[in-house]
Amino acid sequence: MNKVAVIGCGGSGKSHVARELGRILDAPVAHLDDAFYDDEWNALPMDKFTDVQRVLVAQPRWVIDGNYNSTLHVRIEACDTVVLMNVSTMAALYGIFSRQLRHGAGHKGDGVHNRIRWGVIKYVLAYRRTMRPRVKSKIEEFGSGADVVLLANRRQTRRWLRKVAAEES
Repeated sequence: MNKVAVIGCGGSGKSHVARELGRILDAPVAHLDDAFYDDEWNALPMDKFTDVQRVLVAQPRWVIDGNYNSTLHVRIEACDTVVLMNVSTMAALYGIFSRQLRHGAGHKGDGVHNRIRWGVIKYVLAYRRTMRPRVKSKIEEFGSGADVVLLANRRQTRRWLRKVAAEES
């Protein structure tokens, strides 16, 4: 496991899994929210955002956390492992609100980007119905050589991370 794309709904635990995998695998971790947004929440133009990802995936080892469906193919084509955080809508909602309570709003520099707005809540509510099928389709289309790990809840995620840690030691 050298190149890992961690994807899923907001609040699903992507950043936590990416940080833990980076530690376990001794691989650099990139949080796409850090690349996409500046401190004022201005978005990077999509062509530049794609270029940033192409530079990231050219490295020999990495863990990249972020959904960004329009550029997902860049990461899926380059990775050897896809981790899809396949949590329930309620778990994802809990995740975004508990993260806000724990960390507050704004950029924290460790992959934590909190800004709960109605659009974020609508995105989380609709993710399993609208976005997840598109993500799965891209994994099938672009990730033919990648191992795919589906993590449905926090307990399963902890068990999987312990298993990876044991295999790496």
